[in-house]
Amino acid sequence: MAKALYDKDSNKKALKGKTVAVLGYGSQGHAHAQNLRDSGVSVIVGLHEGSRSRATAEKDGFQVYTPAEATKRADIVMFLMPDHMQGPVYRESVAPNLKKGAALAFAHGFAVHFGQIQAPRENDVFMVAPKGPGHLVRRMYTEGRGVPCLLAVEQDASGKAGEIGLAYACAIGGGRAGVLSTTFTEETETDLFGEQAVLCGGITELIKAGFDTLVDAGYQPEIAYFECLNEMKLIVDLMYEGGLSWMRYSVSDTAKYGDLTAGKKIVDEHTRSAMKELLGKVQDGSFAKDWILENQCGRPRLKKWMQTEKAHPIEAVGKELRSMMPWMDAKSAPEA
Repeated sequence: MAKALYDKDSNKKALKGKTVAVLGYGSQGHAHAQNLRDSGVSVIVGLHEGSRSRATAEKDGFQVYTPAEATKRADIVMFLMPDHMQGPVYRESVAPNLKKGAALAFAHGFAVHFGQIQAPRENDVFMVAPKGPGHLVRRMYTEGRGVPCLLAVEQDASGKAGEIGLAYACAIGGGRAGVLSTTFTEETETDLFGEQAVLCGGITELIKAGFDTLVDAGYQPEIAYFECLNEMKLIVDLMYEGGLSWMRYSVSDTAKYGDLTAGKKIVDEHTRSAMKELLGKVQDGSFAKDWILENQCGRPRLKKWMQTEKAHPIEAVGKELRSMMPWMDAKSAPEA
């Protein structure tokens, strides 16, 4: 297992006298900016004119500039806007205004790994990626704890990129939990693969397939929803808390037997082969190229697919059933 680094391993003076420009003030942006400030780091926020986040950032006490102006003032420019926006923002606003010797920082490696951002050789490039959503990064910090972070250095022009990156990770709370070393390649490719094969693509299709199988066999949609979607959270929570063994320890013996006799029939060699194919398309850049082109032409396929998915019967059934669950802060996705 990779050795974790902690606050005690960090040179806290590495950020002294430096100004960090946080570009973006969404989930990760607000957490990074506030945690850095509370750790004594000078922070400004970069947002485009008309950004809906501008008022929020100003209300939270930050000086807000355009990305271009924020870059001029910064010693570290942290990109915390969506992947598909980072390349254009870099080319139009950051590159012409980047100080010699300033560092470019990221929380995900997509734009750098797939060539959307190519930094000058005299600039450091590092990544600090908290392994949790922004609200959790912020809450854990305020409670005196932290969320584990990944740290990677893509370009070490100063000879101190790793030192600066570790200090940054500790300043947002990562050093309280542990900071693990990785590379831009490893973080990017595993992240994309996980989203597609398991976390988003794999699990949503598995849930719908189970729901459809039960409904097609004549069972009530409401019962199918409970068994194939609602109870998913119970099982995932057990795995989250103690791994697969804790889940198996916690469920009934009948569930364990069903798990161990049926799982490999669902995730069989065909599934594993498909996963390898997906990974190959991530590794060779095919997926990234497709996603970049999709954004450049206005996302026509994505919009169509999203509408199709929203029309699946499991969505209407779920909305009705969630209204019966007063303990839940039920959500509804906005219209595209």
